[in-house]
Amino acid sequence: MKDSFFLLVFGTDSGGMILTCAVMVVILVSCPDDIWTLPAPSRVFVDSVNMKHILRWRPPRTACNTTVLFSVQYQGEFELLVKNDSWMDAFDCQQIPSAHCDLTFEMGSDSDYDMRVRAQCGSEISDWKKLDSPFNRRNTQLTVPEMTVKTAGDTLQVLMKEFPLSAAVSVTVWKKDEQQKSVYSVTAEQPTLLIEALQEGTVYCVTSQLMLHSGGRSNSTRPHCVLVTGPEAAAWRTPTTVTVTVIVMLGLLFAVFWSVVHCRLGSCKNFFKKEEQPQAIGLDFPVIPMLEPTQYEEFCELKPQVLNSDSV
Repeated sequence: MKDSFFLLVFGTDSGGMILTCAVMVVILVSCPDDIWTLPAPSRVFVDSVNMKHILRWRPPRTACNTTVLFSVQYQGEFELLVKNDSWMDAFDCQQIPSAHCDLTFEMGSDSDYDMRVRAQCGSEISDWKKLDSPFNRRNTQLTVPEMTVKTAGDTLQVLMKEFPLSAAVSVTVWKKDEQQKSVYSVTAEQPTLLIEALQEGTVYCVTSQLMLHSGGRSNSTRPHCVLVTGPEAAAWRTPTTVTVTVIVMLGLLFAVFWSVVHCRLGSCKNFFKKEEQPQAIGLDFPVIPMLEPTQYEEFCELKPQVLNSDSV
């Protein structure tokens, strides 16, 4: 039977050659494309969290002598309708060795986006592999925002960590013993919320929730409750005052101690040198010495001499 099949395929005359060519054509047409070309990537999907969209795929299994490179294209509503069903190259994802591509910047609207990727090994290029279905950024997965709550006097400070520019954080504040709640909005440009003039000695609770402008919301954080102490009992005032006072007193004591140790007798006189009194200008009074009591009496008994005008 084996010999008969061989004769049927190859034959011995020109008719057999024609049959052989026909069989080869049938085989080439019916065989999968990936037998003769580079296989395309597989399992293409979008990993989108908090409005950051990463296209991922599985590299093809191939015995490539060089590094397999990948190129990514995308097509949105604008490319589909305005640019006649054209595809745009992802700027940072052309012939890259990694199996992922950040398309956050390219998805600038809430329309549906289609994406595709192909592999290249040397001069061999695979077919494009598309997403199973278009992706819309409104379907991004939103995580619970990270929040820090502090108090300073009668002010409540709520600090939100980094979150997308296209989203906002809804902050809810209420007194622990009351049901009335106040809702505030925090943007990425101003991630800190200050609530002033709160009631002293009251416990306030805070929760937050990430919210998209298109309406998507994340789960809420657990309530974070803090005690508002009041402006006169701010926690930083007492330790700060004590610290400054101690530093000043230590500085003064050190200055006095240094002066006592390093100021010698001769050198200290230079700091306390007594200035001589200046003499009266233009006057020359005789200096009268101090007299003893007996000399004073003798001095008083002396009669003054009167000079005549003739003796002058």
